[in-house]
Amino acid sequence: MRRIKHIFVILFLVTSTIAFAQVKFEAKVSKQQLGINERLRVDFEMNQDGDNFNPPDFANFTVIGGPNQSVSNSWINGVRTYKKTYSYFLAPKQRGNFTIAQASITIDGETYKTTPIRIEVTAAVDIPKDPNDPTYLASENIHLVAEVSKTNPYLNEAITVVYKLYVSPKIAVDNWNEIDSPRYNDFWSQNINTQGQKVQNGTFNGEDYRFLVLRKTVLYPQKTGKLNIEPLSLDIALRVPTNRRDIFGSVLMTRVNRTVSAGNNTINVKPLPEVGKPVDFTGAVGDFNFDVTPSKTSLDATESFQLKVNVRGNGNLKLFKLPKVSLPSSLEVYEPEHNENVNTNLSGMQGSISDSYTIVPQYKGKYPIPSISFSYFDLKTETYKRLSSDEIIIDVINGPTSGSSSNNATANTNKQAVVFNNDQFAFIKTKTSFSAIKQEYFFKTKLFWSLLLLPFLAIPLAIVVRNKKASRDADVYGNRIRKADKLARKYLSNAKKSLGKKEAFYIALEKALHNYLKAKLHIETSDLSKDKIQNLLSEKEVEDEVIKDFVSILESCELARYTPMDIVTMQEDYDKAAKTISLIDKQIR
Repeated sequence: MRRIKHIFVILFLVTSTIAFAQVKFEAKVSKQQLGINERLRVDFEMNQDGDNFNPPDFANFTVIGGPNQSVSNSWINGVRTYKKTYSYFLAPKQRGNFTIAQASITIDGETYKTTPIRIEVTAAVDIPKDPNDPTYLASENIHLVAEVSKTNPYLNEAITVVYKLYVSPKIAVDNWNEIDSPRYNDFWSQNINTQGQKVQNGTFNGEDYRFLVLRKTVLYPQKTGKLNIEPLSLDIALRVPTNRRDIFGSVLMTRVNRTVSAGNNTINVKPLPEVGKPVDFTGAVGDFNFDVTPSKTSLDATESFQLKVNVRGNGNLKLFKLPKVSLPSSLEVYEPEHNENVNTNLSGMQGSISDSYTIVPQYKGKYPIPSISFSYFDLKTETYKRLSSDEIIIDVINGPTSGSSSNNATANTNKQAVVFNNDQFAFIKTKTSFSAIKQEYFFKTKLFWSLLLLPFLAIPLAIVVRNKKASRDADVYGNRIRKADKLARKYLSNAKKSLGKKEAFYIALEKALHNYLKAKLHIETSDLSKDKIQNLLSEKEVEDEVIKDFVSILESCELARYTPMDIVTMQEDYDKAAKTISLIDKQIR
């Protein structure tokens, strides 16, 4: 009996070990049929840990969450249970039948793969109106709207589409990205820069909302009939409130992803009326001005001038052709240069376009440029309008005359043959002469030898300059004279600037004299008497005559406050002061 019991225990352990050793790796989905406005969860589960997990390519879905990794490890009745899961949250890109391909992982050196799963994506389904469902709350509190300025425009009439994202104050948006941008088939389109747009307050369906302008686009329909404006679609990460609260009583938020679309818009484009349509009408629609202007009306033969055909205003400026000019055959005309100066805003295109013709007359005479007409469809009156330029007379003053009365050349059907001047292309060189290019080397050239010998030639010059400086430094008496002159100019510079202004001049002169003594004797002289200054200069072995001149200048500065002084006297005092300072600086010991 005991032997049988042991056999059962052994069989149980072996069976448990084999069951535990069996590897499982499988894919599970939340649903195999869903609407295009729903989300799909895909879990890849394994019962043993592995390496090198490779998810499938979710080509027909947008990954809005994941991979999220979770691990469960538990023991029940002595048996270990392990589970590791990689989770993805997907949003379908379009309707149809798709396959979640195989995922792979390596466990204990072996590669395991999941079984492909078929998924059917149907049209949008009604989302249950559960006030506690985060997805439902998101759908009810965020809206993407396309506002079309006009739904029944004429052909080539500007309309605008403004995309606004409305968000309820109840929820918070973290970020968004475009998952489907509209393609404006059968329209000429241009986006308007919306960088720097700020969040604004507004209403949506009678409720308070915040909104942000995401995109502004100007469209010009190029076909008549019903045209479709494709929707803009966004994937938005947002946080919505739940029915739970934290310990402080605040509502807890949960994060969800929501795909919103502006929806399709259809406009009915009306054709332009056939009644009254001009023969030369080229499709201009809007409000325009037209003019034809020459750069000059009087010139010599073979001299060029420019004729500018210009249209300016508001309308489809880039979508029609300017009228051509008709000129006499004796005027040589080159292909026009087309210029555009057009800005696009919510009102459409505004600015001007022009064709500039370069024209060269060959003969002397008067040449009429006939009136040119431009027609367009006026949206305000819904009628066609024609604008015409005035006739222009070009007077060619000097030049050869043609054989047939070219003085009154006209643009008629009997056009004369153009006879070109032989010197017409004289400015173009038609003959060339080629010569062999001799390759030159820098080595052993004159420049090479000059640069090589220049440092050696500079050595004697440097020696001469150095000896000159040494000789100058050794000249003590000369240096003292030069230094004294420099010092005099330094202290008297302000006085010289004030020559002619009595008070300013003598104040500056007196200050210069005191500052000089202060620098030389290292004392404050403003409080010293003239006698004391005389004694100090005598002690420094300055000659009596120089001291007398110095004191007389100080007396002149004092006297000038009470008596008139002319500029001649000021100049004499200035020269005397400069000479005296120089002599003191030479004699002082």
